Amino acid sequence: MTERAEPAGRTVTLLVVDDHPVVRDGLRGMFAASPGFEVLGEAADGVEAVELAVRLDPDVVLMDLRMPGGGGVEAIAELARRGVRSNVLVLTTYDTDSDTLPAIEAGATGYLLKDAPREDLFAAVRAAAEGRTVLSPAVASRLVSRVRAPRDGTGTPLSAREREVLALVAKGAPNREIARLLFISEATVKTHLTHLYAKLGVGDRAAAVAVGYDRGILGGPGTGDRPA
Repeated sequence: MTERAEPAGRTVTLLVVDDHPVVRDGLRGMFAASPGFEVLGEAADGVEAVELAVRLDPDVVLMDLRMPGGGGVEAIAELARRGVRSNVLVLTTYDTDSDTLPAIEAGATGYLLKDAPREDLFAAVRAAAEGRTVLSPAVASRLVSRVRAPRDGTGTPLSAREREVLALVAKGAPNREIARLLFISEATVKTHLTHLYAKLGVGDRAAAVAVGYDRGILGGPGTGDRPA
């Protein structure tokens, strides 16, 4: 027999998230045909993905990014906020900075492109299940370039709204309070946070505030004016 034996180990459970039914069917069939994987469910957008991840508790959420009705970045951030144990592996056709950086800042464990070979996808899912970071070569190259580039805040300035959100974060306001004060939804607040985290090169609220003061985006602690 020439068939390659699969490595022994526990079964990795998955949630497949993509707005295209054909893609979901293809991924489900591919994992079903390979020992060691079990697809627990499918979601067509980010909102449904969060609901199913909470209910089904998969090891890995295989997440598309651009989906009508709820994007992947917002879903990743929400899963992190809720403390869901599932690790998110982004599987998408997009490798631009505007896609990769927000997804990783939001908490994605890995980022793979849809043209990846089947074996690479299987290996990436297993790695993600173990909490190991997996990046496609193109994405890894972009991130290395980003890390090596000067990060003085002059390349991608915060928008006026992002500054308002950051100022309220510095005052200790939770997302719900920020949403009320700025007359926006909590989901929009999370999106602004994801974007400003990416621009500042940080991963959480405390680091964002620290960098904000360091770069002069915020005044001295406690001196920022509350937006009208």
